[in-house]
Amino acid sequence: MTGAGIDVKNLVKQYPGQRALDGVSLTIDPGSYTVILGPSGSGKTTLLAILGGFVEPTSGKVTVDGQDVTSVAPSRRPTTTVFQDYALFPHMTVGQNVGFGLEMQRVGKKDRMSQVSEALEMVGLAHTKDRHIADLSGGQRQRIALARALIVKPRVLLLDEPLGALDVKLRRHMQDELTRIHDTVGTTFVHVTHDQEEAMSLADTIVIVRDGRVDDIGSPEQVYLNPISAFSAQFMGDSNLIEGTITDDGNAADTAWGRVGVSTPGNPHDSVTVSIRPEHIEMGATGPGNLGEWIVAEAHFLGQRYRVIARRDNQEILVSLPQSSSVQQGQSVILGVAPEMARIVKGDLS
Repeated sequence: MTGAGIDVKNLVKQYPGQRALDGVSLTIDPGSYTVILGPSGSGKTTLLAILGGFVEPTSGKVTVDGQDVTSVAPSRRPTTTVFQDYALFPHMTVGQNVGFGLEMQRVGKKDRMSQVSEALEMVGLAHTKDRHIADLSGGQRQRIALARALIVKPRVLLLDEPLGALDVKLRRHMQDELTRIHDTVGTTFVHVTHDQEEAMSLADTIVIVRDGRVDDIGSPEQVYLNPISAFSAQFMGDSNLIEGTITDDGNAADTAWGRVGVSTPGNPHDSVTVSIRPEHIEMGATGPGNLGEWIVAEAHFLGQRYRVIARRDNQEILVSLPQSSSVQQGQSVILGVAPEMARIVKGDLS
């Protein structure tokens, strides 16, 4: 099975009193695992529904491997959708559910049953073929929905918050399963979620959507370590945002916290917003990037890391420290930023 490439050009979706999509354009590579990430109301689910043919855009164009599918019905597209509620038929057995699409394609029973067995084997549930949906756990239902979607060999698999109903431990297990299945079948996966950790765990490419527009796009490493906007920096994990002024040499910014080196040169004297990840702040730093003395207001042990909130005057900074750190509430600490670990981002602190 070979994944298809997708091109989206200037998609607009206007509802009465609301513009759900406002000129979205993006390219999805064949065989990639692309995650569309954003908060509730950002337009990500509308975008997925348009890709699947369930919603027609007000304007714009969707092509799959160069074919215009903007007005093509879902059943005639090379796409299949896995919905958040799985949409399985409760009156059918697992095998009947998985084979339903093939039955609609008039595939013979013998061939159909053979393909059903292969699909269930792929998701590790061959032993459930004769069971009913009501007898399955949430994670098993998720995998059955995947098997049913993949058995018809779509060029593109669309996943609408497929892990949203699962508990944390099962969700992480299913993230591993989705990665394994994607690597096995080679289909293009497009996955919608509001969960940043889920996005980073699964994606080759993350598309961050905000207010109906693409706010940031890139690999998990790119959007986390080099966010384009203040919104992206805050939405992709924790980030400290501080206003600053670029220094004469363009290689640092003077802020209310101190001078910090920036990852890319700026224009001297420009006013900028600087993003600093909590894990890039060090305790006891005295060299370049020294942010001075702070008081630990809160210190929470989270297993692998300490989550620390430090304050001075009316300022507050979030710090992520190693497990081995010795830090307590009320403690005075010297903080600093590793050289050039601060990022200039678009937008302000609002």
